[in-house]
Amino acid sequence: MKGEKRVESLGTIAELKKMLQGEESLSEELEKKLASDGRLSVQKLYRDLLIKQQKKNDELKRLKKLFLWEESLIASAQPVAGVDEAGRGPLAGPVTAAAVILDSKICLPGLNDSKKITAKTRDRLSRLIKEKAVAWSVGWATVEEIDCLNIHNAGFLAMKRAIAGLTVRPNTVLVDGFEIPEFSLPQIAIQKGDSISASIAAASIIAKVARDKVMEELHQKYPVYGFLKHKGYPTKEHLNAIKLNGSSPVHRQTFKGVM
Repeated sequence: MKGEKRVESLGTIAELKKMLQGEESLSEELEKKLASDGRLSVQKLYRDLLIKQQKKNDELKRLKKLFLWEESLIASAQPVAGVDEAGRGPLAGPVTAAAVILDSKICLPGLNDSKKITAKTRDRLSRLIKEKAVAWSVGWATVEEIDCLNIHNAGFLAMKRAIAGLTVRPNTVLVDGFEIPEFSLPQIAIQKGDSISASIAAASIIAKVARDKVMEELHQKYPVYGFLKHKGYPTKEHLNAIKLNGSSPVHRQTFKGVM
């Protein structure tokens, strides 16, 4: 700040900001110096740093809590897989499931239920999860299988395929919502599991990103329906497009709004 007195131990504000850039935490000595510096701009910088550090600590606590299910099982049942699906509600396209095995020591900042984060964050986390996971796999159930089996059973089929595709066989499977019927491995169904289990949250992200990519590809083939925008969900725009153009081969013929 122009006319601001320089404090030799800390330097100018510009020098201080440059020094603090990229710092993960403040040393006790530096924190004392910042706290005792009388410059208003330094005090603002100090407050901002404290807020940033608090947010980081809160996020680390949240991530640690996400691993409670996995950590409770790892000692006796290593490894543990989380499984979740995406695409139950749309009128078109497949239902997609993902299975993920994570090391409990992994750090995935921002990991959360796929519905609670942005598309940009999902894409970033999907790449990171695939890179750092012990194993991951995606399974699908086609539109024809959805119409034949119903969406509930087709979702379970996609989950079974995702788990079968893992390169590491899990000893226990954490499932979002309901237990998978006629399934041989030990499993635990967790209501709202994508919000409270790290591996289920990771699976929800991979499944969502994989399905969105398929719907973007289907948009190129059937552009009149607007799949790029709504990913097949029953928006007003989508329902009007079906009324005007009829349904396509990738629409679920047993779903209300398509029939």
